[in-house]
Amino acid sequence: MSRPRPDHTLVSPQVLRDWRLPEPTGGKEARGSILVVGGSTETVGAVLLAAEAALRSGAGKLQVVVPSKVAPHVSISLPEALVRGVPSTEAGAIRGSSAELFLDLAQQASAVLIGPGMADEPETRSLVEQLLPELEGPVALDALGLAAVTADPACLHHLGSNVVLTPNPAELAIALHVEPDEVDDDPAGAAQRLAEQTRAVVGLGGVTSWIAAPDGRLWADESGGAGLGVSGSGDVRAGIVAGLLARGAEPAQAAVWAAHLHGRAGERLAATVGQLGFLARELPPEIPRVMAEVDL
Repeated sequence: MSRPRPDHTLVSPQVLRDWRLPEPTGGKEARGSILVVGGSTETVGAVLLAAEAALRSGAGKLQVVVPSKVAPHVSISLPEALVRGVPSTEAGAIRGSSAELFLDLAQQASAVLIGPGMADEPETRSLVEQLLPELEGPVALDALGLAAVTADPACLHHLGSNVVLTPNPAELAIALHVEPDEVDDDPAGAAQRLAEQTRAVVGLGGVTSWIAAPDGRLWADESGGAGLGVSGSGDVRAGIVAGLLARGAEPAQAAVWAAHLHGRAGERLAATVGQLGFLARELPPEIPRVMAEVDL
């Protein structure tokens, strides 16, 4: 049986209006640069979804690192981006030894998102383990980008809580080394445990999104709907988080806002397309519209 909900703040437009995002000023440099690291030859679409979501969330400058085999295609699909291709394995995943080839971009970026669409757990883990000590944050880790955290939760401690993790329930269970049922029974508690272990903000997706900060603060966002349970939806949510980090939001604020923007974007599409059947690629264009609603 599910446990009683712990004390938390229910996210609403008024909560967000009282916690406004940094005001956009100046040109693209002033609004921050985002680096998205991810993809494989089979799942490069995840990078495209996350990257567009980051820009739609207000980031000013986009940079992407993908396997070199798909870099030309990504350049065409993302004309707004600087795209750097790096060596890949025979199966098409980014090699762990590629970290040094884009460390300059990672260190200069306002925020770094690692994980969407990545494949090969050992290679991805090696890549993240090499990158993290060289970064100061903000950093967002999604999907297989969490592999290093699963191996060693303390690998993020040097970043001083300047990290957001965006697992789905299955990924959270893996990171905590527990059975999925344990997360299903107490998603808020599971998110809090990972936040405490890693000293990072945890934004857990699901029917209710739970955002847990390492200082004990907890938020629940109930926006969304069944239609958001579709391929690529989590990549969009991770991209929103990263885009908000790039424009200057603090980690907890970025995760809370992202949960609501993602959920409301889904609700808007449910109203115009149908409760089911809208696509993850349709979510990013709704993000600015939801922001405008909140700012009324």
